[in-house]
Amino acid sequence: MTRPALEVADLIRAQGSRFLERYQSSFSFQQLKAFRAIRNCRTAALGGHLDSCSQCGHRAISYNSCRNRHCPKCQTQTRQRWLAAREREVLPTTYFHIVFSVPHELNMLAFENPRCFYDLLFDAASATLLEVAANRKRLGAEIGLISILHTWGQNLLLHPHIHCVVPAGGIAPDHHRWVFAKNDFFLPIPVLRKVFRGKFLAGLKLLRKRRKLCSNRPAHALADPKQFAKLLRRLHLRRWVVYAKAPFGGPMQVLRYLGRYTHRVAISNHRLLAFDGERVSFRWKDYAHGGKQQVMTLTAVEFLRRFFLHVLPKGFVRIRHFGFLANRFRTQRLTLCRELLAACPPPPAAPEESVTWHCPRCGALMQVLQWITAVELLRLCPALDSS
Repeated sequence: MTRPALEVADLIRAQGSRFLERYQSSFSFQQLKAFRAIRNCRTAALGGHLDSCSQCGHRAISYNSCRNRHCPKCQTQTRQRWLAAREREVLPTTYFHIVFSVPHELNMLAFENPRCFYDLLFDAASATLLEVAANRKRLGAEIGLISILHTWGQNLLLHPHIHCVVPAGGIAPDHHRWVFAKNDFFLPIPVLRKVFRGKFLAGLKLLRKRRKLCSNRPAHALADPKQFAKLLRRLHLRRWVVYAKAPFGGPMQVLRYLGRYTHRVAISNHRLLAFDGERVSFRWKDYAHGGKQQVMTLTAVEFLRRFFLHVLPKGFVRIRHFGFLANRFRTQRLTLCRELLAACPPPPAAPEESVTWHCPRCGALMQVLQWITAVELLRLCPALDSS
C-alpha cells in the first residue's frame, strides 16, 4: 500500500495547539498521551536508528514508531502478530458476523462512563449470544466468539458497537458431538434484539444502583432518577439494532475478515483527502443511504475533537473471547472442537519474523548499526523539527 499524502499527525502538528487551547481542560491523560504519541510518531522526537545496506553501504536514519494503539501508522505489525496467533484457533467451518449496537441516546453515558459502559456492552452482547445459542429451541450448544469493540461511525462521531465473529455451530451439552448451524442462519435476529436490549438496560440499572454511572456535563439530566427511568422506558420500546451478515467460509476467509476489524483506529490515513491549513476533507460511507461514498469537510479542530473521542481508557481490552474461546479453557475446548469436527491439529506456530526493510538503492536488506536517542538526533541533524 502506498504511503498516504496526508496523515492525522499532519493535522495535529498544524492545528494541535489551537485544538488543545480549546479542549485540553476536558482531555483525559490517555487522550493527551495519544495526542503526543501520534504527533511525534516516526519523527526525531522519539529517537531512531542508523541503518546501513548490507551490499552497497547506503546509510539512512530511521525514526522510531510511537506504538500507541490509537495511532493510524502503528497497527499493521500488531495486527499481523495477532492474526498469526488466531490462525491456529480457526476451525474448519463457516463463520457468522453479528453486530450489536446501542441507541444513540446512550452516547452521552458512554462519553461520561467509557470503561463501565463498554464493559457492559461486551457483557450484554456475549451473554446474549451464549444464552440464546444454549437454548434447545435455538441451537442447543455451547458456542465460542471473538468480540471486537468499535466506538466510531464513519463520520467519526460516537457510535459504540460490538463486532462478533462466531463459528457456525457449537459443542453439544454432552460434549460428544458438534451441533451444526444452518448454512444461512445462525440465531433469530428478533430474539437477539430483545435479549440484548433487556440485558443492557438491566445492566445500566445495576450500574446506577451501585453508583458507578457518572451523570455530568452532557448527561447531567440523567442524574435525576425520574429522567433516567423515563429514558430506560423509552429505550425499552425501541427496536434495537442487531445485524447479522451472511456467513463466510473457511480459515483464510475468516482471517482476512478479522483483519479488517481488529486493531483499527477511528480513521485510517488513507481516507484523508485534503487539508488547506484550516479544513480537512475525508471519505466516509453514509450507511443511512445505502453505504454511498461521500466526502465530509470539517475544521481541523473539529476533526481532532471527533478523532480523540475514541481513545480508550488505560488498559482497556477491546478484543475479547467468550464461550469455548474464552482464555481459561480455550486450548482444551478447541482440541475437543477439532475432534468433534474430525479436524487435524493446527500446525506448530511459526517463529515470529523480525521487521526488516530494504535499501532504496539496491534492494538488499538494511541492518541497524546504531540506536540514536532524540537528543543525539538533534545534535546530528539540528535542522530536524522534533515538535
